[in-house]
Amino acid sequence: MTSEMWEERIKIWYADHKGLSREDAEKEFLKIAQDLEMFGYCYFHIKNARNSDVSLGVNSLGLHIFKPENKLVPVVSFAWSEISHIAHTDKKFKVKTLERNHSDDLTFFSRDLQVNNSMFELCQGNHLLYKQRRIPDTLEVQQMKAQAKEQRINRQQEKARLHKEQELRSILEHEKEVMVTRINQLELELELTRENLRRSEETVELLGQKSDLIEQENQLLREKSAEAEAEMGRVKNTAIKTEEEKLVVEQRAKDAELLASRILEDSEQRAQEMERLIQELEKAKEAELIAKKKLTSMANVCIFLCVANLPSYLSFSISEAL
Repeated sequence: MTSEMWEERIKIWYADHKGLSREDAEKEFLKIAQDLEMFGYCYFHIKNARNSDVSLGVNSLGLHIFKPENKLVPVVSFAWSEISHIAHTDKKFKVKTLERNHSDDLTFFSRDLQVNNSMFELCQGNHLLYKQRRIPDTLEVQQMKAQAKEQRINRQQEKARLHKEQELRSILEHEKEVMVTRINQLELELELTRENLRRSEETVELLGQKSDLIEQENQLLREKSAEAEAEMGRVKNTAIKTEEEKLVVEQRAKDAELLASRILEDSEQRAQEMERLIQELEKAKEAELIAKKKLTSMANVCIFLCVANLPSYLSFSISEAL
């Protein structure tokens, strides 16, 4: 695999194991690493009895002889169950097998004594662990394993509980954000309603002033209409002497009727305008009342949800949200 492929696989493994504890993460790492071909091997560059360069690989299964250019496929392997004795003197390293034929014994030569000591200690430790794995556990070891198993179960239960609490916290945090957003929207709507109400009140005040002016104008119009009617009466009661005077009188009567008709239409239009403005004011007041009720209802619901669903370990200030 190339370095880019390894990087992609590591990213996938990291995402799959997100949220694990350090101990669990190390276990998962070992589960992946144990599938690699060279996992668990320690290599030593040595020479065989023919003075040829070889590599000695030591792991938990036994000893393995490799060619220097290939450390994946061993040339020959010896399991720990096949080895009876391991010894070293100076730069010489000797391995005896269980076969009676001593020609099967292996002899290697290292470059110095320190390398021989390292190989011997590593072989001795792996062989000891190999034998211990096949010895029945003592009562003390069984108790220790049972205790370790119980602790592992307790850790798993605690981990499950923490995971559940984290999920619940995440859900509650999301619900809190939704409620705060909704409350902010209602507050904005209420503010807009109040602004509309303020404008409506200003409009009502202007309408009141305009109504007074209209009333005064109507009073003047009524006075003019009365004067026109009086003039018409006088005209009718006046003796008409000539044809010209008759035409003048008729024209004056028509003008008076037209003026009265215009005054009446103007008065009706202003009355309709005032009625429309009064209806708009009533609608604005009703909208404000509905918005106030909606905000109060939503705030009560939010407080109830927060108090009912809030666990003892999770706390946040509801007053901040409201």
